[in-house]
Amino acid sequence: MKIGFLTSGGDCQALNAAMRGTAKYLYEKERNKVEFYGFLDGYKGLIRGNYKKMKIDDLEDILNLGGSVIGNSRTPFKLINEPDEEGRDKVKSMIDTYKKTGLDCLVVAGGNGSHKTANLLFEKGLNVVTLPKTIDNDLVHTDHTPGFGSAARYVASTVREITLDASVYEKKSVTIVEIMGRHAGWLTAAGALARKYTGDNPLLIYLPETAFDTEKFLTKVSSAFEKNCNVVVCVSEGIHDAKGTFICEYDNSVGTDTFGHKMLAGCGKYLENLVRDRLGVKARSIELNVSQRCSASLLSDTDRQEAVTAGIFGVQAALKGETGKMVSFIRQETPDGVYQMKCGLEDVNQICNEEKTVPLSWITEDGSDVTEDFIRYARPLIQGNVELPMGEDGLPVCVYRK
Repeated sequence: MKIGFLTSGGDCQALNAAMRGTAKYLYEKERNKVEFYGFLDGYKGLIRGNYKKMKIDDLEDILNLGGSVIGNSRTPFKLINEPDEEGRDKVKSMIDTYKKTGLDCLVVAGGNGSHKTANLLFEKGLNVVTLPKTIDNDLVHTDHTPGFGSAARYVASTVREITLDASVYEKKSVTIVEIMGRHAGWLTAAGALARKYTGDNPLLIYLPETAFDTEKFLTKVSSAFEKNCNVVVCVSEGIHDAKGTFICEYDNSVGTDTFGHKMLAGCGKYLENLVRDRLGVKARSIELNVSQRCSASLLSDTDRQEAVTAGIFGVQAALKGETGKMVSFIRQETPDGVYQMKCGLEDVNQICNEEKTVPLSWITEDGSDVTEDFIRYARPLIQGNVELPMGEDGLPVCVYRK
């Protein structure tokens, strides 16, 4: 039995845990009858035939490590039929590598774009099983995605610390925290988990699921000063006005990324300047950026355990002959209301062309906050501490890719 594994797209906390769960189950179940191949740098490794035959010893110390020890890459699906930088036919090369290594199945951990490529390979006749992975939490047909819980915990903890810093001074101030989320505001909504009591900061939360109005925003900020002289606001990078124009586009310096998408970082800075100019108060903006993706120090143990479970369930499905399937999470509760999760399988072709957004019923009518429904949904996913080994330099010991 030969199983290939690759991680694709943006980094997150769950990748290494999922890979370890997959490999450890295989080696314990099949022992000497299995070969496990890690493709380096995501789909690029599959295209180039660049892989590493991995043993269980290679994966022993990676459980708490963010990112991916075999590396990721962004391989835009809309460019999948164009030759790579060395002139290779990407799709043909991936199929050739799969067949040359004699794989019985390829396991892919990734988000929306990664699933599009996985579905294409399935349609070309390869055996493919996928694991959901994205801090954006925007994959459909799954309650949530590995990586989201840890990123949400990082956001909530960081926003709480930002609130503490802002509360030191009595002078009126506005702190705007810009958080990842182009079309789905799950991660920004996690800022609400930072609140210690009703009326605590962040007093305002804006998601891309609803239209953003700058004048109404300024009015809300002014009113918020009645509750607290220090106002913390969480905004998704993808907030937009009623015409669909991203707020960051009000700043003419916006560029595009490798997918051709507009680079959305900058709405926080725009709003900072707007508040300062129009309200005449101290204002600053903080962009969390990539720091929210892989923070090992704030790893959610629930997230880690569920990623391992997803890896095990996925390879079990592969061993049973399943293909073209994604492992999904199904939420359950015990009779006394305690959160539980079990795994299921969904068709990959039903995943890759949709995007799950925060339900409008979980957003307040004026679009400036989330409801208790979101809190009940998200809080179980950030639970559990992971004790990290500490090095002599006073920092957590972790495996890293050389």
